[in-house]
Amino acid sequence: MSPILYSFRRCPYAIRARMTIAYASITLELREVALANKPQAMLAISPKGTVPVLQLRDRVIDESLEVMRWALNQSDPEDWLAFDNQQDHSTLIEQNDNEFKGWLDKYKYWDRFPQQSQQDYRVKAENFLLKLEQRLQHNIYLFGDNMCMADIAIFPFIRQFAYVDKPWFDGADYPSVQRWLNHFLQSKLFEQVMIKQAAWQQSDNQD
Repeated sequence: MSPILYSFRRCPYAIRARMTIAYASITLELREVALANKPQAMLAISPKGTVPVLQLRDRVIDESLEVMRWALNQSDPEDWLAFDNQQDHSTLIEQNDNEFKGWLDKYKYWDRFPQQSQQDYRVKAENFLLKLEQRLQHNIYLFGDNMCMADIAIFPFIRQFAYVDKPWFDGADYPSVQRWLNHFLQSKLFEQVMIKQAAWQQSDNQD
């Protein structure tokens, strides 16, 4: 069977998985998930119910970074995995996925977290943006002048942060991050994976 990817269009974890799969020119069946009505076929192979979920012939991968690495191990024409074993590479992605994502969620859904104001949460999240700004002042991408896995892993989360209050972000003093973000927003790779699809409907004869 062809690989099956359960995904949700706007989810940053799913975006980075889809971008890497598209970059690696891997053909698979994309199943768009309605998060309010997750298909039983997905829950049967990944009970935690988060996307992306990649169903292969011999195993299931339900962590986005592992989906990315699987795809890049199939095909990596521009050597995105070049820095994957370096400590600062993994540390930057971990900071994005853990600390920054936590503040991003509180900034975006601040009304659910009344302990602090939305601006307070944004300031906390900006600590990570400052780190990226410093890197990107000297490089085109996060680890030099060539794109790598970290760029694709982190970009969808910066996109999500930017669109919480796009006028504020566009006027903020992060010119290098803004340039880097716009590069990906305008890329054919991003456009390709963001094409809207109807939610997949499970039929009686589908797994």
